[in-house]
Amino acid sequence: MEYHIRISELPEGERPRERLRQSGAASLSNSELLAIILRTGTRSENVIGLANRLLVRFGGLTGLSRAGFNELCNEHGVGQSKAAQIKAALELGRRMTSTHPEVKTVIRTPQDAAVLVMDEMGNLQQEHLRVMLLNSKNRLLAIHEVYKGSVNASTIRVSELFRAAVRENCPAVIVAHNHPSGDPEPSSDDIAATEHIIKGGKALDIEVLDHIIVGDHRFVSLKERGIIS
Repeated sequence: MEYHIRISELPEGERPRERLRQSGAASLSNSELLAIILRTGTRSENVIGLANRLLVRFGGLTGLSRAGFNELCNEHGVGQSKAAQIKAALELGRRMTSTHPEVKTVIRTPQDAAVLVMDEMGNLQQEHLRVMLLNSKNRLLAIHEVYKGSVNASTIRVSELFRAAVRENCPAVIVAHNHPSGDPEPSSDDIAATEHIIKGGKALDIEVLDHIIVGDHRFVSLKERGIIS
C-alpha cells in the first residue's frame, strides 16, 4: 500500500496552522492557507495535497473564485462543506478589496513575489512567462501571462512582454517563469533573457525589479543573485 503522510505526522514547525501562529499568515503559501480553510484531506491525500491539487486544477485563486459551487463539490475530497468554506473565504477577500480598493498586495521582497505564483507555476508542465505589474509604491496591479515556451533572449519579444505595462502606465514590473524540471537554478539562457528584458525595460522607462524562477516549491531571485542590480 502507498503511504500518505498526515499533517499531524509532520514536524510541528512545518504544519500550516503552527507556522501561521509563529510567523504570521504572510509567510504561508497559497496552498498552505487554503489547507487551513479546508482543515482535512482524504484517506489518500493530505490536506496540503488537496489544496495544491485544487489550485492547479482551477488555475490558482482567481480560478477558484470563478468556479461554480457544484463544480467544486464534484472535486474528490471537497463536498458541500469544503466548497462553502472556500467560497466564503474568497468572497470575504473580494469584499475587503472592493470596500478598500487601496488595499493591494505590496511586494517588498522576492518571497512576496514568489508566493503569488509559486503554487500554480511550480506544477506546470511547460515553461510559462508572466509579468507582474506594479505601481510606484510597489503595489501589485495585475499579473499577465506573456507566453508559453522556452524562455530565452531569441524568442522574447520586448514589445509583447511590456505591452500591458505600457498600457497601464506602470513604472515597474517583476518577471516570473517556471522550470518544469523542478530545479529553479538559472541557466545561461535565463540570464541572457533577463539582460535582454532589462535592456528593453530601460528603453521604455520601465524598471525590471526582479526575475523570479519557480521550481518545485522553491524559487530563485535573480535580484538576490546579483544579476539584476
